[in-house]
Amino acid sequence: GNRGNALRALRRFEEALASYYQAIAMKPDYAEAYWNKSLACLRMGDFAQGWALYESRWQWEEFVVNNARPDLLLPRWSGVEPLAGKTILLHSEQGLGDTLQFVRYVDQVLALGADVLLEVPKPLLELFKAFSGRVRLLAKGDALPAHDFHCPLLSLPLAFKTRLDTIPKANAYLASDPEKRGAWVARLGEKTGPRIGLAWSGNPQHKNDHNRSLLLSQLLPGLPSGGEYISLQKEVRAADKAALEASGIRHFGDELKDFADTAALCDLMDVVISVDTSVAHLAAALGRPTWILLPYVPDWRWLLEREDSTWYPTTRLYRQPASGDWASVLARVHDDLLSLQARTPPLAKEKEPVLRIITV
Repeated sequence: GNRGNALRALRRFEEALASYYQAIAMKPDYAEAYWNKSLACLRMGDFAQGWALYESRWQWEEFVVNNARPDLLLPRWSGVEPLAGKTILLHSEQGLGDTLQFVRYVDQVLALGADVLLEVPKPLLELFKAFSGRVRLLAKGDALPAHDFHCPLLSLPLAFKTRLDTIPKANAYLASDPEKRGAWVARLGEKTGPRIGLAWSGNPQHKNDHNRSLLLSQLLPGLPSGGEYISLQKEVRAADKAALEASGIRHFGDELKDFADTAALCDLMDVVISVDTSVAHLAAALGRPTWILLPYVPDWRWLLEREDSTWYPTTRLYRQPASGDWASVLARVHDDLLSLQARTPPLAKEKEPVLRIITV
């Protein structure tokens, strides 16, 4: 298993997969090896094997401690049991980005005639009120109404036998609140250039955060003058505060009360540039042009090599060509932002660029 992980870090994915097979042969109940094997299969586009193996997460103690629901005693829906006239609880697991990505399956469950209870983390509750009238929304920790089946959101691809060419996708399966958008239009004021939303770091508790997040000082050289740069982050790390204050990037902090506010702000951007974190999923699910900055070894959902995403039609993927090489990624972003500015109609009144590149 450890050898497989080391090979994965070197992007020797076929060899990593062989190591996971060997680990399982030596220890058939090695749940973490099954889990890593599932991620390898999914990353390589083998969804048929990948989704089935992905269920091994529920046998891996470390995963179960953080994600299991011991109070769910009713059967887990497998995709076979009829749902017409039945009530099913769909519940989130793992991170906010995972919930944003896989909530797309709700409509497919509804199409089977089910009454749907949708349980999500509280920061997403207001955003998901767009589902009201079709599902009953619950915040994690709420008392659970009676139901016949349950299914974790990330088990739905297996239930629906999802393959690369059958991923349920739409340019926008989430929507922001018009009133909130209006409030942000007023808050932002007159537009001074193409509006570019930025999210450069994710949850610092994430195991892979050191690979997927950037320091703001690393990002700044990729941002040419002439754009109106807007932070989509609620929290700013201590290491980024001085760079943010000196940069001219507009940051709203506690004005972003939850993801409904962030969604409304995202909807006003000409493009959103984000590392692999929940803001990337949010902007893409809203159908906004979204540029996602990926580490050398990407998360499984972004597959390999390609610059587009099978999950989100409006995304563009910027991949590190070597481990830790953000400079090459940001050089491409810089050039593409210049092209975006060239395509953007000139404003009636020219203003000084808001961004000042600094070094810290």
